[in-house]
Amino acid sequence: MKNLLLITVAFLCLKSNAQKQPFPANVVFNNGLMPTAKNSQDAKTNYDTWKINFVEACYNERYRVKFDNRSETVSEGIGYGMLLSVYMADKTLFDGLWLYYKDNLNVNKVMNWKINGCSGTSGYNGATDAELDAAFALIVADYQWSSAGTINYKNDATALISAIKNHEVEANSYVLKPGDQFGGSQITNPSYFSPAYYRAFGTFTNDTAFWNQVAAKSYTVINNNLTKNNAVGGLVSDWCEASGAYSSQAGGYANAGKMYTYDAARTPWRIAVDYLWYGNADAKAYAKKSSDFVRINLGGSLNIKDGYNQNGNASGQWHNATFVGAFACAAMAGENQKHLNDSYADLKSLDDPNNYFHQTLKTLYSFLLTGNFYLPLNATLSNDTFDIEKSTVTLYPNPSADRITVNAPQQSTISVISPSGSVIYQQKTISENTEINLSSQASGIYFVKIANDDFKSITKKVILK
Repeated sequence: MKNLLLITVAFLCLKSNAQKQPFPANVVFNNGLMPTAKNSQDAKTNYDTWKINFVEACYNERYRVKFDNRSETVSEGIGYGMLLSVYMADKTLFDGLWLYYKDNLNVNKVMNWKINGCSGTSGYNGATDAELDAAFALIVADYQWSSAGTINYKNDATALISAIKNHEVEANSYVLKPGDQFGGSQITNPSYFSPAYYRAFGTFTNDTAFWNQVAAKSYTVINNNLTKNNAVGGLVSDWCEASGAYSSQAGGYANAGKMYTYDAARTPWRIAVDYLWYGNADAKAYAKKSSDFVRINLGGSLNIKDGYNQNGNASGQWHNATFVGAFACAAMAGENQKHLNDSYADLKSLDDPNNYFHQTLKTLYSFLLTGNFYLPLNATLSNDTFDIEKSTVTLYPNPSADRITVNAPQQSTISVISPSGSVIYQQKTISENTEINLSSQASGIYFVKIANDDFKSITKKVILK
């Protein structure tokens, strides 16, 4: 009996650590272009370098991400690290980073933005981009490992999204605040705007009306800023008012927040995600402006500098991954394959492994460029209902010698159709993964139809060897 108990416990531990999407995912997005030479090994190499240089073990299974000053950690770095580790399916690191985040909460249940080493707050209250990245990473973690283990990712994601809604979105205006204790219509940061996350938050928490408003306001603010300041391409300012005007409250930031520098540089990456995942027209328009600025105005990725006035004149002098990679992500919506390929090659060639910002962002950018920064199934389906046409449905292996596994929403109806058009298998799913045995069937091309109760469906092709 004792041995049986040990075996059962071991099985449950293995089950809780199993992952739905091992790295690499190699997703091909439904929208936009992918670099011709994309290679997930590039993303893994960047990740390994980042982890060696910037991750430090603390105590009690906690981990932190080292900042520019290696004795400090900022909440932004924890959010970035959670995204990277969950997409890499690195559960030990992910859990340790999230525990570190939770160890350093303020009264609003968001992480204080700067910590001395493994403990000791030196910068109080939240930075909203960290919360956004951490909350979305928790959604991916719920997809990767489910929430039946020691950490309930689903509950934690829901709680953090609620904290963001209540404390980091300005009441009634839907303007994203840059922190839980300041900002809103009088000062905001466009590089924090993450409309793709907002759409996922809305679906995950059954609160789509609110989060769609936050997403829409993001584009309003961005377009206001570009128009009001006669900006070239997508060169938003680091900080601004919701009206698009420069903020009188940004005096303490570099250049009073009036230029496209190290805050704004991330904007093309965040906005490109909304197009690649959701096909959003506003996202495409902004990303294409950003990509065309590099391709046409600058003459290509190799000419990118680390800072611009909004009129397009360079203010920086360095060529680095923070700027190059974000523009490369924008090129995925830019409709020019050669420019995207050149941008990918440029990013790959840049090597600044000991710079926290450059190496971290290079790794995040490379995950998106190689199809390893994807929208998980649980962020596309409401807890109550689902639209099969907007769901992520996968089947593997393909080709297959005998069995296939279909990953689709619960309560879908799966039908397998033979080359002659006959339905040879049909079943209502009871879990997200359904294994189908086709070993008795002849080799050929089969079709797998997945339908919901509204009779909407999608069809996948599978090759039986």
